[in-house]
This record gives sequence, structure tokens and C-alpha cells, in this order.
Amino acid sequence: MRHTWTIIGLLAGLCLIGATTTPLIPAATDAGRIGWQFYLIAVPLILAGLVWVGWSWTVMACVIYGTVGLALDLATIASILGKENGIGTLFLFSVLSGCVNFSLILFGGRAFLRSFQATVLPGSHPPNPPSPSSSAQP
Repeated sequence: MRHTWTIIGLLAGLCLIGATTTPLIPAATDAGRIGWQFYLIAVPLILAGLVWVGWSWTVMACVIYGTVGLALDLATIASILGKENGIGTLFLFSVLSGCVNFSLILFGGRAFLRSFQATVLPGSHPPNPPSPSSSAQP
């Protein structure tokens, strides 16, 4: 599958961004914080492992994950810009995560579409004509 290492690299980048931003996300309970850690760190690791195995459907799962992540990043950016506190580190990480999620959507969609294109194998050669010195006469 093409773009395998690109997609794995983008998912690793999302893991690093998720590990960095998890302490910045306000959570009401410990269960909420664990849920965000699972979504931001464990899901990209699982997807990267499945992409590495080579299953073509996992790149579509990456596209879906990137789409949800991009929507969350845009909502976070809009809420931060709506406040009067100013731009902080969460804003910068949300912009960076949005760019990585958008790239994941592009490369994942491209890899998924290319997985349906069959490889063109060479056809068999036509049989050789009988040599003139053979005993077979037409």
C-alpha cells in the first residue's frame, strides 16, 4: 500500500500532540480524562499498527478519525478565539493537530482509493509458431 509510512508518521504525530495536550484539556472526572487519553493516544497507535499490517480498510478508518479530529480542532479553535483571554498553547496545538488531521484525511483517502486499483500483471505470451524444420505440416 502506498503512503503507509506517511500515514503511520502522521498518526505518530497525532499521538505526540495528544500526549502533550491531554494535561491541557479540562476534564470534569478522571473517567473523562482517561477517555480523552484513549481517544488521543491509544486510537492512533492502534490504527498505526493496523495500517502497518497492511489492511486496506484501516486507511478509511484513519480518514474517519482525521475527520472527527479536524472537527474537534476547529471547534476548539473557534471557542478559544471567542474568548477574550488570548491565544495560548492549546490554540497552537489545535492548529498543529488540525493540519496533521487534514493531511491524514488527504493521504488516507488517496491510499484507500489506490487500494482498489488492481495491479496490471503481464499477460501470457502467444505461442511460438512451429519452426520450419519441424515435422508438423499445416
